[in-house]
Amino acid sequence: SGQVIAEGEQMKVYSFSEQSYPDAWFEDAESLRVSLPNRHCDPEMAARLYNRYLDEWMLADELGLNIIVNEHHATATCMSASVHLTLAILARQTKRARLLGLGTPIANRSDPLRVAEEMSIIDVISRGRLEMGFIKGVPYEIVPANAKPVHVMDRFWEAHDLIIKAMTTHDGPFSWEGEHFQYRSVNIWPRPYQQPHPPVWSSSSSPGSSRALGGRGYVVATVMTGYRAKTVFDEYRKGWKEAGRSQPTPLDRLAYMGFVAVGKSEAEGLRRAELVKSYLQTNTLVAEPYKNPPGFMAASDAAKLFQRVGWRGPSHQMATKDGKPLGSAAQGSVADTIAGGLMFAGTPDQVYDQVVDFYRAIGGFGHFLMMSQAGQMGHEDTVDSMTLFAREVMPRLAEFHASAQL
Repeated sequence: SGQVIAEGEQMKVYSFSEQSYPDAWFEDAESLRVSLPNRHCDPEMAARLYNRYLDEWMLADELGLNIIVNEHHATATCMSASVHLTLAILARQTKRARLLGLGTPIANRSDPLRVAEEMSIIDVISRGRLEMGFIKGVPYEIVPANAKPVHVMDRFWEAHDLIIKAMTTHDGPFSWEGEHFQYRSVNIWPRPYQQPHPPVWSSSSSPGSSRALGGRGYVVATVMTGYRAKTVFDEYRKGWKEAGRSQPTPLDRLAYMGFVAVGKSEAEGLRRAELVKSYLQTNTLVAEPYKNPPGFMAASDAAKLFQRVGWRGPSHQMATKDGKPLGSAAQGSVADTIAGGLMFAGTPDQVYDQVVDFYRAIGGFGHFLMMSQAGQMGHEDTVDSMTLFAREVMPRLAEFHASAQL
């Protein structure tokens, strides 16, 4: 993969926001995804929010944090309809931060060659700070993308192969005659700044896809899976070894995302956690037709899911470190989300202790993706929480992570 990263590197911390539009969250109780009319969007409010979120990422860069952005479509839960557009702005405005797009749903894109071009431009403008995240995407993205739910992973891997070949071929045009994509002439300008190509990431919450990513040696990120992250990472390690590698899996191949809310006092941190947690109540407001389009999941997986939870699809169930059920994340308390490993909240000391305890329980990771702004958390709270984390938690985590690898 061209991505050999030395064991013992410092933990990398990324600041994340879904760039939500919370004023429209409860205008349609049935579905915030796909079908919420955009008459509920005030362009002036959207302008203020976009610029606010960009300002917070500029602060993240100044504080020594890295940056992660994502994209969703036709929803008030995430106004970022293009990872590449946001990253292009940040490539010019930031100075030090690694810029992770997690990610680009390449199976839903009709033109993967354009993805390769845009990512290469971002990598060049940022002078080699891009981290490429290729994702399958969530099922309710299928309708707004006008994509087919069947054969989604076949399209994913073909698009991936084309993007990587386009970035790494430097001796003139080549043609691509695939099952899903055809190009008579592929010859991207510019080629990427990082050679042979920027590092590749993908997200996973399932053992099978995690093992496949381990075989390829890409960075796997698991998002708000709590202590199930250990299973995801263990399967990744199996795939890593099955690919014939003799060295142990570097921790820098493993990434975990959770909520973070820090305050000068415990009460302040927990108040901010309540604001952040409102994300969980809205993220699941999806109408039935969009939740699991036929063909998006393998038939065997769909049958198991139906037997377990019915047609309405899975709710995000939490459990403690020792396996005690905590119920639905959407309905749980802040204390439950902390106990379940989804939330790290309180004073800097408490947040540090929570992250370290979680890190040890799941076997370690080299990237911590913190959702430092989410839900209805305002600008002042976000800035203060992020600053406290960067100054009072992150240095201690770096020291702990380094010692954990000795």
